[in-house]
Amino acid sequence: MRPPLTPAAAFRSPTQTADNTRAASPFRKDLQISDEEFLQLRDFIYQQCGIFIAENRKYLVENRLSNRIKELNLKSYSDYYNFLRFDGSRRTELTKLFEVVTTNETSFFRNPPQLEVFQKSVLPDILDQCRKAGRKKLRIWSAGCSTGEEPYTLAIILCEVLKSELSSWDIKITANDLSEAVLAAARRGVYNDYALRTTPKEIVDAYFIKEDTQYRVKPELKSLISFGPINLNDREQLKRVEKSQIVFCRNVIIYFDDEMKRKVINAFYDNLEINGALLIGHSESLHNISRAFQLEHHKGTIVYRKMS
Repeated sequence: MRPPLTPAAAFRSPTQTADNTRAASPFRKDLQISDEEFLQLRDFIYQQCGIFIAENRKYLVENRLSNRIKELNLKSYSDYYNFLRFDGSRRTELTKLFEVVTTNETSFFRNPPQLEVFQKSVLPDILDQCRKAGRKKLRIWSAGCSTGEEPYTLAIILCEVLKSELSSWDIKITANDLSEAVLAAARRGVYNDYALRTTPKEIVDAYFIKEDTQYRVKPELKSLISFGPINLNDREQLKRVEKSQIVFCRNVIIYFDDEMKRKVINAFYDNLEINGALLIGHSESLHNISRAFQLEHHKGTIVYRKMS
């Protein structure tokens, strides 16, 4: 999956001296990416995490990486490509790369119509199945959880639906993301007004602690969630995720080409228990990607069910 790595001792970046310090680099102020450099970086990103960047978005790579290249005192995008492949700190840099090529715009209670379907239809149905089976155990997977707004929203909905029954359930929301930085923010669970802009005041009052201009998630919500890193392009990591009854993966597969979408959606299908539900972003579709799911059409929302 990963390109072969040259031993660290055999590589020295163009601005690195023998004593491992970095010399000043006369990089251009108007750093531009060539077609060849773009293709190198695009293919490398795809190999590493499955994110596909179309050629008409070349300018995004150029704009988002130019500052990083200058911060590293490198001279070109080719130098940066080699840095990613061979430098001793490449793994840390890979995380930074993934962060700049993806968007982490999110909020609590994002896409209310879909969440209403989840709260009033999908979740009660799954809970009833559990009760009938005599097993009050619920597993939800938030794949691509970003800074935590989605899994905390799901935890709030669970609390609202189960109320006093909550303590009798074994519940875990597995929340994963590629970026360690956004996971650190998610674990902190501290948010501003903007992140809570679509959240009813009574929900904010019930589940958050006000700290000056910020809001901290209450411990009882945090106890329902397990945060951790995942690369959706890593089959072995996907296999290690505990079986789920519900999978949320919203506004993630938009970054993938069809081949990668199929790989990820198949992994979700394998992870789901029978009658489990998959919910994706409102602008995303499994058309021409998977026929394995049964589609449930709700007002403004499609739920994908695993029936067998």
